[in-house]
Amino acid sequence: MSAMPGFTEHRDAIAAGRFIRVVNYHNTPDSQRESLAAELGALAARYRCVSLAELDTFYETGAWVSSEPGFIPVFYEGYRNSAEVAGPVCDALGLSAWFFVCTGFVDCPPAEQEAFARSHNIDLVREEIGRDRLAMSWDEVAALSARHTVTPHTSSHDGIADIVTDEDLLREIVRPKRRMDAVTGQNSPAMAFLWGSPFGGSARHDQAIREAGYRYLVSNTMIQRLV
Repeated sequence: MSAMPGFTEHRDAIAAGRFIRVVNYHNTPDSQRESLAAELGALAARYRCVSLAELDTFYETGAWVSSEPGFIPVFYEGYRNSAEVAGPVCDALGLSAWFFVCTGFVDCPPAEQEAFARSHNIDLVREEIGRDRLAMSWDEVAALSARHTVTPHTSSHDGIADIVTDEDLLREIVRPKRRMDAVTGQNSPAMAFLWGSPFGGSARHDQAIREAGYRYLVSNTMIQRLV
C-alpha cells in the first residue's frame, strides 16, 4: 500500500492547481438571486466545475480530466429556494451542483416547517417567513436530481453528537438514503453531518455510513471517498 500524501505533496498539489474547492451555501432567497449568480459566475471563470461522474472517475482511475483547479457548489438543508433559485441559477451557468437535503424538513407538513426549522438549526430569512412552504417538495427533489447531485444531509439536521442510539443511526443515516433513492431513482452518493464531522472520528458512525451505501462523506475540510 502506498503512503498517504504528506504536507509537501499537498502543498505542491495545491500550488499546481490540483484541488477541488467546495463552496457551501445554505438559504438562497430570491432577493439574492443576482448576487448568487454573480458569485457563482466569478467562481466558474476561475475554477472548473467538477461533476459527480468526474469525481467518481478520478477515484476509480486516478486520472484527472483537467489542469484547472476544480470547484463544487453545494447547497444545504433542502430549502424551497434551492429548487426555485439556486438550481435555476446553476442551470443558467451550466454548473453541476450538489444539494444536501434534510429529509425530515421535506417530509414535514408545510404548516409545521417554520417550527421544524427553528428547532433544528435551519436558518430562515425574513422575506420567506409566512410563505405556504419553506422546504422543497419531493417532486422538486426528484426534478432537481435529474440535473444535479441531490443527496441526504441526515433527516433532522443532526450532528454526530446527537446521533447516539441504534434508532438514531437508522433515522439520520440509513432511512434518509432509502427515501432519497426511492424518490430520485438514483443511488444517493454522499452525506454530510451538521457541523461537518469527517469520516474516521467515530467507528460506529463510520460503519453505519458504509453499511447504508454512501460512497462519499463531505466534511468541513475534505471530500472523503469511502468505498
